[in-house]
Amino acid sequence: MKNAKIKIIKKGAQKAAQTQVNVERKSKHETAREIVSTVSNWVSDFQQRRRLETKQAFENLFNSSPKASEV
Repeated sequence: MKNAKIKIIKKGAQKAAQTQVNVERKSKHETAREIVSTVSNWVSDFQQRRRLETKQAFENLFNSSPKASEV
């Protein structure tokens, strides 16, 4: 019994250890699906912002009235 290990567990630590074991783990497919959804949302937000900025730039460019030069 020279190699016997004794592990001391305190009352509070035992309950914490049990709750960690019961944590649900998501499958690889669910995790991948969440990542794809998040990245897709980022891309669509970026594209929407870019379209809005482009639209505003064109409106500013064409709505500004040309100034008549004085002769």
